[in-house]
Amino acid sequence: MGPILAEFKNNRQALQEEIYTLLTSALEAKGKEAPQKLPLRITAQGGVGTFEEHQFLLNHYQVDSVGWGTPFLLVPEATTVDKATMNQLVAAKEKDLYLSDVSPLGVPFHNLRGSTKDLEKQQLIDKKRPGSSCPKKFVALNKEYTEKGLCTASRQYQHIKIKELETQDISKAEYDYKFNKITEKSCTCVGLGTSALLAYDLDTKTEGPGVSVCPGPNMAYYSKIVSLQEMTDHIYGRTNIIARTDRPNMFIKELGIYMDYLKSKIEESRFSMNKKQEKYLLTFIKNLNSGIAYYQDLFSNLEKTFSSARIAILAELACTTKTLSNLEIEVQSHSQSAI
Repeated sequence: MGPILAEFKNNRQALQEEIYTLLTSALEAKGKEAPQKLPLRITAQGGVGTFEEHQFLLNHYQVDSVGWGTPFLLVPEATTVDKATMNQLVAAKEKDLYLSDVSPLGVPFHNLRGSTKDLEKQQLIDKKRPGSSCPKKFVALNKEYTEKGLCTASRQYQHIKIKELETQDISKAEYDYKFNKITEKSCTCVGLGTSALLAYDLDTKTEGPGVSVCPGPNMAYYSKIVSLQEMTDHIYGRTNIIARTDRPNMFIKELGIYMDYLKSKIEESRFSMNKKQEKYLLTFIKNLNSGIAYYQDLFSNLEKTFSSARIAILAELACTTKTLSNLEIEVQSHSQSAI
């Protein structure tokens, strides 16, 4: 996030001019009047959790505003979360918030381990009937088997996919891995809305009672339900609602997410790795090393901001560099094994 924000800061004028040129030429082509100038506002959000981080983004990167997301799941005035799920969120620790592949659309996002939707999903797997009945069909978009489209979290799709898997001559370890990847998909288009139905005591006969929720990893450091006033006071530095003292810097936490993603991709390719996968993974590692070098320079030269955490941040960056080096060796080893 840091290097990306630096790009926006350093090239803001060029970006504004490019957008303005595109806009005016498009309007003129349609015979419409173009504005004399185009105001440009740049906002940032993702993992912000303290007043210090909030102010740093505003001051150092000169963004116009900073967005907060996950902490508001514990603000009943701002978001609609049923009581049982909210209590789970209050109790959630790092291990309970993991980068998942549950989305039928294939978009990685953090999932709450032990959510009622996940428990419901596991019960169906245990009954040897994995997959959702797909009551809404909002994301029935996969046309691998039908022209109309299926949701990858649906029972129909997973049944076909597992039958295909059973015909493959592969080891048990590879079979189990691929089976878990198929059945990991969850009916989030229903599950993400069920919390609101439960909160307002509405009928869930069609959807079922299972709730999906996708808080960011920041949730681990918020451990109580608060009012909108308390959350606002926390954001603007008038109070502090984080009781824990071991919360990592937002950039370090984000780096950890990229590391988790990289490890999952390496795991995905361990049974067979082609040159394309190897190139992707090695480029990913190269880009992460570049990002780490940016942060090492950034935090080494900050005079006042993050002063109390700077030593720990630099140590974590050094540790991650070593881990990346080992992962690079692992990728090259998988690639050699596949030849």
